[in-house]
Amino acid sequence: MHDARYHSGSFSVRFTRPGDDEPSVLRLEEVRRGQVGQFVAGLLRATGLPATWAEARPLLRPVLRGVTPPADVSTPLSRPVLPFLAEYVVVDQPDTMTYVNAEHGWGVTDDEVFAAARANLSGAKLVGMAEEPVVVQFVDDGDSYWTSHLLLDGWLAGLDEQVGGRPVAFAPERGTLLVTADGSDRLPELFAQAEAAFLRSPRAITPMAYVSDERGRTVPYQADPGSPYWICVRRAEAVLASWGYARQAERLPLAAELLITDDGRTRAVWPDNSAALLPKADEVQYGDTVRPWDDVSPHLTAQNLLPERWRGDAWPPEP
Repeated sequence: MHDARYHSGSFSVRFTRPGDDEPSVLRLEEVRRGQVGQFVAGLLRATGLPATWAEARPLLRPVLRGVTPPADVSTPLSRPVLPFLAEYVVVDQPDTMTYVNAEHGWGVTDDEVFAAARANLSGAKLVGMAEEPVVVQFVDDGDSYWTSHLLLDGWLAGLDEQVGGRPVAFAPERGTLLVTADGSDRLPELFAQAEAAFLRSPRAITPMAYVSDERGRTVPYQADPGSPYWICVRRAEAVLASWGYARQAERLPLAAELLITDDGRTRAVWPDNSAALLPKADEVQYGDTVRPWDDVSPHLTAQNLLPERWRGDAWPPEP
């Protein structure tokens, strides 16, 4: 494969397989520990995605990732599922994991692809019962896809007896899923632990906490002002937003920066030019002037992006 090129920024290799018209991308962070030799051998044998739906269907798995796909993954099949997060589908083979392209050509709908991927998860249940809140840590061995289980309706809620209460989950990075009970004394500690793991991992997913709603679907954990967890939730939301918008800005001209203030508020920084694409924030800063988002937003236009940004062509006049 003479056209192989390594990209240090995305930790990937782009190349074209013999007989293929389009290049392939290997995201090296997906190589499983201790299996480099098998990974390369599988790569040399493989010829891309399975050619038929019958071949592909049992190999599909859903994965939870940032809504902005990596720059080295071209047009992956995805759909938004949570703030700043999307569901993707991969083909899981013994030595490789390949993202399914939006133009998969299998003659089925995208909904069928997503449904088949979810159906292939084990939906494993824990055994035993906790008499008081405990913390359960799922560590992925490369085949378990624990963080993907948050995409299964009812799975998280089904852990209530094992964690000693209403389950609250954290998926800071792809190899770790933490679950405890709502109201646990360790919940603030887990928010801090999840943020630290999220910020240091090249395979980050989210620092936020999640629970099941009345339909069994995974949704962000909420806390009211005055709750001991409110500041934790607010901080996690801000960190995820900052990360999500930063990933988007890497390939979006005029993208304005999102900052987190010392007291946990988010602030969009309008650059010193006539036009900007602003992230949603608590407030907007232009030079030394800081204004609430609600004062500025009437002068902005939504751009239909994921995550959404609003275009401003000139700094709004004073009210």
